Amino acid sequence: MSIEAKIAAIHDEDLLAELEAARGGFLFAVIVEHIAHRQALRDAERAEAGRKQETRAAMGRDQRRRDAVRMVIEAEPVTPDTIQHIHSVLALCGLPYRDPGDEREFFREYGRNTLSILAGRLKNPATGQMELQGLPYGPKARLVLLHLCTEAVRQRSPTVEVADSLSGFMREMGFAVTGGERGTIRQFKEQLHRLAACTMQIGLWDGQSRSSTITMPPFRQLDLWRVGGQDGIAWSKTVQFHQDFYDNLVQHALPVDIRAARAFSGSARKLDLLFWIGYRLRSLQRPLRLSWDTVHKQFGADNASLRSFRQAFKADVAHVKEVFPKLPISLDEAGLQLMPTDPGSLLVPPKATRRKAAGAGAA
Repeated sequence: MSIEAKIAAIHDEDLLAELEAARGGFLFAVIVEHIAHRQALRDAERAEAGRKQETRAAMGRDQRRRDAVRMVIEAEPVTPDTIQHIHSVLALCGLPYRDPGDEREFFREYGRNTLSILAGRLKNPATGQMELQGLPYGPKARLVLLHLCTEAVRQRSPTVEVADSLSGFMREMGFAVTGGERGTIRQFKEQLHRLAACTMQIGLWDGQSRSSTITMPPFRQLDLWRVGGQDGIAWSKTVQFHQDFYDNLVQHALPVDIRAARAFSGSARKLDLLFWIGYRLRSLQRPLRLSWDTVHKQFGADNASLRSFRQAFKADVAHVKEVFPKLPISLDEAGLQLMPTDPGSLLVPPKATRRKAAGAGAA
């Protein structure tokens, strides 16, 4: 390319100013070469940014959210502020995906183990009556548990203040905080009340001759106040975890990247998948292979047909891998395979790895 062509390709104002300042100098041709190269790099970056913007504009809302979260996670390492916690048992067990209606028990198998959740009652602060509560379900129940477990771990206390912290968490997860009959405040409170009233039983079996059954009510106490008159929402100011649950939570809290949870805040099964993968990868020493039948029992509570479940689950795994492209999980005709990975590639790296990464960034 001639020097005239290189000069004609320079168009950014600051680079043109440098060009004019160099005119008549002994090294003018060399300076033109350098400035033209910088202009070409800028033009390439702008073109790439434009292509990415066009690609994102063609995405649906949820896909745009996943893509944005991926970019943030890749650019910014995990920090204490981005880490939430959930009990490891809940990461393995899950809750109902959809409203079970009048059913009073939820039962699920996961490998040799089982989970049973029994619905309970709460005393209505307006009427004084013990009223039936439904079973907790859906993504909001999982997010409420994530929030409360996180607050208990951070505060090192089984008693958690709910009123203000829950509203702040809702905003952090991307939910508008709205009142009224169909508002998000009522929806989150309903799941909190269902969780507070329920009892969980976990059955463990060694596959031969020994089994254990653990009865574990997550909460010991939930205090309610009536707000806004006789028909107002019962407002939960504090919740107290059962001491056994809390002690076990402190010992076995599973770290969760809140940014990833935000990407899947509208899907119960994707949240379960995120928690489950995070738990499995932290201790996986050799490849884990699960048949489709086992995966269906773990994640397919709402899909009676294995065929329809497989289609939906493949899409869920693909969505999780959009946020974590290096995730060592794959699906084939036989089922699911999860491969061991180095600590730095975990959904939430161990503390030592996080400290090392932070130190490298500071250097």
